[in-house]
Amino acid sequence: MTVLSIRTVGDPVLRRVADPVTTFDAELGKLVRDLKQTLAKSRGAGLAAPQIGVGLRVFAINPDLPGNETKLDHLVNPVLEFPDEQEQDGPEGCLSIPGIFLDTKRRLNVAAKGYTKHGDPVQVVGAGLLARCIQHETDHLDGVLFIDRQDEAGRERLMATLRQAAWFDAQVKVSPHS
Repeated sequence: MTVLSIRTVGDPVLRRVADPVTTFDAELGKLVRDLKQTLAKSRGAGLAAPQIGVGLRVFAINPDLPGNETKLDHLVNPVLEFPDEQEQDGPEGCLSIPGIFLDTKRRLNVAAKGYTKHGDPVQVVGAGLLARCIQHETDHLDGVLFIDRQDEAGRERLMATLRQAAWFDAQVKVSPHS
């Protein structure tokens, strides 16, 4: 079992746009296993490759999330589509920003297309928490953190809290994606 360290806010890898996966091989299979095992140990809803220091467009999600009828546990090179304009607002956290939960606006429904670790095309359609998780993890692949989705006052409050956190030891720059 390989459980890897999760990078925290301030690590530059979290702000880089991840590269598309072009080779579906044993190395990708190992990355997916590492993501799933690290996610299971952390008890999170999802974990993207940049969060373990790998700049590839891959994420793992908890297959037991409500609405995950296909029991999808990972997605490679995801592309999101939104079937409607409905939104949800609710608490969201991130394994790369431990202990912080903020109300974050997301789309309520999502259709995510991508590939399995074997290169097989796959699609998952989700609402609510599943949709939130898929959007959150895809944001990681684009160098976006959920704190970027906060208004300016919310980001300033969060930054003050982060600077006091025992685990925080880096400079944080607000993403240009906000």
